[in-house]
Amino acid sequence: MSARILVIDDETQIRKMLRIALKSVGYDVTEAESVASGLSALVRQQPDLVILDLGLPDGDGLELLAELRSFSKVPVIVLSVRNGDSDKIKALDLGAQDYVSKPFSVEELLARVRAQLRDRLPDKTPALLDDGYLQIDLARRLVLCNGQAVEFTPKEYAVLATLAQHRQCVITQKQLLEQIWGPTHGQDTHYLRIVVSHIRQKIGDDPTQPKYLKTEAGIGYRLML
Repeated sequence: MSARILVIDDETQIRKMLRIALKSVGYDVTEAESVASGLSALVRQQPDLVILDLGLPDGDGLELLAELRSFSKVPVIVLSVRNGDSDKIKALDLGAQDYVSKPFSVEELLARVRAQLRDRLPDKTPALLDDGYLQIDLARRLVLCNGQAVEFTPKEYAVLATLAQHRQCVITQKQLLEQIWGPTHGQDTHYLRIVVSHIRQKIGDDPTQPKYLKTEAGIGYRLML
């Protein structure tokens, strides 16, 4: 099951942007635009993480945070135009796990979301993925196609294994590049395109209609297995 994220923000465009970004990497997203609707969604949806704006039309987000902490330990990332130290300290003292100031980088926010969910959600990816043709054994670092072992370069295997560990979720190009090639290679998308092409060739995945290694245009890749 995908992680459930509740976005509480009164700005329609911010909610839309967050919904698109979060859903693109596999999260389930619920939206609320006020303190009242946020509290209702918290009780109804039981989210795994909350992204909370402080400037809400019917009250202060800090009040909502205090109310939330009276009955829930769900991680909260505050997302606000208030960038003064006093607001950050109040939010953290009231129980927020993180604080991001607007304007913000979507990639950075997604990284902070992953960090908060990493230890909270159990790893449900099996060590062995097998659909009868393609078999990826993460424990033994072994890939079989139709029962035959397939050889990969270290970079090729790292990309495939990373996608397998997050199967059916989109992993952005930037994430893959920085994780596998290093933090200075986030824009070197041509490296990744070449490696993905080689992986598809080796597992017999038609690049024009891939069954396994799907491209999400302008975003990244997803392994369907």
